[in-house]
Order: sequence, then C-alpha cells, then structure tokens
Amino acid sequence: MARNPVDGEKPLDWVGSSKKDFLAFPAPVKDEMGNALGLAQFGGKHPKAKPWKGLGPGVLEIVESYDGDTYRAVYTISFKEVVYVLHAFQKKSPKGIRTAQVDVDLIERRLKAARQDYEVRHGKSKS
Repeated sequence: MARNPVDGEKPLDWVGSSKKDFLAFPAPVKDEMGNALGLAQFGGKHPKAKPWKGLGPGVLEIVESYDGDTYRAVYTISFKEVVYVLHAFQKKSPKGIRTAQVDVDLIERRLKAARQDYEVRHGKSKS
C-alpha cells in the first residue's frame, strides 16, 4: 500500500526492474540505500552518493559492500517533481571497479525512459 507523501517529499519512481532488483538486496544494503534514496526525495544528498559519470549532472549512485559483494543503485534527481531509480544491481564486472557495459547501457536507456515518462506526466520543464 502506498503512503501519502509529506510536504517537500518527491515521489520515488522505479524504472524497469529496479525495484524488484533492489528488494532482492541483503537487508543492511537495502537499509543504507533506502536512507540515501529517502534523503534524495527531500532534496538532500547522502554522504556516499557520488555522481554517475557520463550522463551529466543529476545522475547519482550509491555503492554498498556487504559480505564480500558490491551493490549499486543509480538514480536521478534531475527532475523537479520526482526521483527516478534507474538501476539497482550487484556489481559483477571482472575488471576491477569498472561497471559492466551492459549495466551502463541499461542505465542510459532507463534515463531516456524516465525523461519521456516525466514529460508525459509533468511537461517538459525538468528543473
């Protein structure tokens, strides 16, 4: 059941399978990332949130390690009325800290989908 937002809180919209993927994370990871997303909904920035490179300002990621695994959530605060979660995934890239190209491409496609959704629901004004 959805709750009513409080004053100043932007809704959190999940693109594609991001919510299902996020809910599959271990509880401590979900808790910390959930705190970060909650801060974003009120215009704040979690200390661990950092810019996602390559898609311009307003796209951020949270990285959490747990039990030897690394989990990431990428979201955008580029829109005035809503925060979109673009992707939530367990990092599996064999090349150090680099994110797999399939994940990078998916995030780019989902940002385009979020932009289209926003324009349909709220008009073209983003900021």
